[in-house]
Amino acid sequence: MYYLTISFNHKNSTLAIREKLAFPEDEVEACLAKINEHEAINETFLVSTCNRMEIFASCSNVSGGSEHIFMMLSERSGISLEELEGRADFFEDQGAIHHLFTVASSLDSMVVGETQIAGQLKDAYRFSHSHGFCDQKVSRAVHFAFKCAAEVRRVTDISSKPVSIASVAVAQARQKISDLTDKSALVIGAGEMSVIIAKHLVSNGANVTIMNRTLHKAEEIAKEVGCKVVAFETLPEAVNEFRFIFTSTGSKKPIIVKEMVEEREFSRYWFDIAVPRDIEQVDHETIQIFRVDDLQEIVSDNLTMREDEAKAAYTVVGRHTIEFFDWLKSLSVEPMIKEMYLRAHVAAVEETDRVIAKGFIDKAYREQALKMSEQSIKRFLHDLTSNMRDTTGLEKSDILVESLKFLLGKEGENLPEAYEHKGKI
Repeated sequence: MYYLTISFNHKNSTLAIREKLAFPEDEVEACLAKINEHEAINETFLVSTCNRMEIFASCSNVSGGSEHIFMMLSERSGISLEELEGRADFFEDQGAIHHLFTVASSLDSMVVGETQIAGQLKDAYRFSHSHGFCDQKVSRAVHFAFKCAAEVRRVTDISSKPVSIASVAVAQARQKISDLTDKSALVIGAGEMSVIIAKHLVSNGANVTIMNRTLHKAEEIAKEVGCKVVAFETLPEAVNEFRFIFTSTGSKKPIIVKEMVEEREFSRYWFDIAVPRDIEQVDHETIQIFRVDDLQEIVSDNLTMREDEAKAAYTVVGRHTIEFFDWLKSLSVEPMIKEMYLRAHVAAVEETDRVIAKGFIDKAYREQALKMSEQSIKRFLHDLTSNMRDTTGLEKSDILVESLKFLLGKEGENLPEAYEHKGKI
């Protein structure tokens, strides 16, 4: 069994590419089903956000599994295999786990230390698990990833002042007009990103209005945040009334098109945080559109401020990666230790019956003789098995597991597959 990650993100792919690779919620299930139908892949989950589209899988054959995934993505997106393979960050086994832990710890985000990715990762995993696309192998890795992320937050200050793409967008708006007090702002969408944006805007004194296709969802946010609601059907008029517009919907095509836009005397600032994008390119002198990738300047400042904390965080990630594989190897050792004790018990029974049959011990003392034999063997095996469990380091663990397989013969060769990790070191 191997781990595999194929990642398209803000560092290796343009917004146009990420748009073609993005999976709306209603397409994720079909995608996971198609990935898992390949014989080389047994468990999968998929993360699709404004900044990344990643597939994490456990498979029996990395080459066959990755070829299948790239082919599926190429057919769906219309992007050539050559370009996809050239752009993707490809991680195998230890690299895949290290990358997963890095993402969970928000070290691979556009805004290092942002808190939103943890929830997105959990949602992606829960969806896959609840629909039967992943089980024990992926679950082990994901649970360890959240354990790693928790320690990163505990031992560093990287998330002490939570920052997200949403807060960066509002900060950019504040740069355009130093004071947002009483400025009109329309937030379109009802997801977590929209809620965060609305809260930041309200805290900065803006007059915020929420819009969403499903009215009651917009009303729920408005009640929580303390702002107004407007019907989605009024969008063509609304785009010409608000100074600030923030969009974060799951629409497959733009919801704001250039035909809607009319000239106005005041300057307008639109923030499109959706992938695929919500706003068509509009060429008006009084309208400035900011997309996800346009927030890079603020992001760079964020990276500089958190550089030292990120170094400490990567140390935690590296240690947890090693611990995870040591733990996997321990799962391979335990069935072998159990087999050793079972064989010892059989040997103790056979030897006790042999000495009784030869008349060396009276049959009446069989239980006492058997107990003494078993205790002697257990005493002998105790230190050996303790050392086996305490073996650390991937190379040492591999050598130990392979040696035990050889010593145990056929029983060692036929260990349950669930316990075995066959990744390359």
